[in-house]
Amino acid sequence: MAGNSNLSAAVKAKKDEFYTQLTDIEKEMRYYKKHFNGKTVFCNCDDPFESNFFKYFVLNFNRLGLKKLIATCYFSSPIVGQQLQYHYDKNGQMSFSFGYETEVTDGAKRPYKAIVTQVYDKTGDGGVDMVDVAELFVSGENQLTELEGDGDFRSAECLALLDESDIVVTNPPFSLFREFVNVLIQREKHFIILGNVNAITYKEFFPLIRGNKVWIGASIHSGDRKFYVPDDYPLNASGCGVDEDGRRFIRVKGVRWYTNLDIRQRHEEMILVKKYAPEVYEHFDNYDAINVDVTTDIPCDYAGLMGVPITFLDKYSPDQFEIIGVTQSWCGIASKIYPRQIQIDKNGKRSQVTKLNDGAAIKVEQPPVNKTYYEVEGELFIKTYARVIIRNKHPEQPKGGQS
Repeated sequence: MAGNSNLSAAVKAKKDEFYTQLTDIEKEMRYYKKHFNGKTVFCNCDDPFESNFFKYFVLNFNRLGLKKLIATCYFSSPIVGQQLQYHYDKNGQMSFSFGYETEVTDGAKRPYKAIVTQVYDKTGDGGVDMVDVAELFVSGENQLTELEGDGDFRSAECLALLDESDIVVTNPPFSLFREFVNVLIQREKHFIILGNVNAITYKEFFPLIRGNKVWIGASIHSGDRKFYVPDDYPLNASGCGVDEDGRRFIRVKGVRWYTNLDIRQRHEEMILVKKYAPEVYEHFDNYDAINVDVTTDIPCDYAGLMGVPITFLDKYSPDQFEIIGVTQSWCGIASKIYPRQIQIDKNGKRSQVTKLNDGAAIKVEQPPVNKTYYEVEGELFIKTYARVIIRNKHPEQPKGGQS
């Protein structure tokens, strides 16, 4: 749970400087090759020479058949200018300094935009690398210019760049995820972005999931992911450390890719083997649905509503299931609303709450052991983790064809 704590702390403190590993980008982007051909890609939260998103797309520019690559960075990013700085001499000639040995000054930490329309072996050494990319900026064959503002994705100049792009690919600030997605949806842009799996339950985001306007990507369905962080970021949780190059990193759980670009894997249906039995699948007290604790336990023959973990969406196919709602009060699909409840935590502490209405409740006969439960007008309930309410579009028919 340490990784989730890191993510929650980032949102609360607006420590949004988590930098994505190149391997994680490569594993996901391979599913979208056909979508990139002839398109303009915009990495609008990415310092062109610090971001692995920019590095991936610029070094694969020709293989992907990109028309244009645009990248912008935010002024306050603590890594601006760490790996590369550009300078102008007294004659106005641009030059670059590479590496961590470069001293970073406040003057060098300026937001800028990179616009790439061609990538080739500029140095003539037989391969294409970031030195060639830098030389193409120096020669003016690609553009590297300072932004007028601070590089915020909501600024007028960054929105203008967004309007000329086709696909946005980035790791947006965690604390601004809702607003970031809203901007992309309003401007009808395709995107592949990273976010927290719990975003599924956001009031502003879930309708996009339910309406099949956004879905989970192909490559990250479990485990944690390594992210680089600024030098002043605390390394308090397990799994944190410093790599061989001296860069600090943390490991974060619950990370997912989100996209609105269709891929074949999204239409692969789950193989269901479990059969429905009322003594196995409990019915919620406040939702007209049965509880399914594990996605692989979804019964193949149940035609009614089912509450499944939010990680069900890792395997969700719109051809197989219909998404009805989520067990949050704002969704408005609960069958009842409880009056104020008494919450009894695992240590026996009692307090008045209304939490039971923000989740699916299961009635129990006896107080559970070492588990929080709720008392409502003499009845006892436990609350499940967030559930997505679904229906199987093609449930297996009973033998004999009877429904």
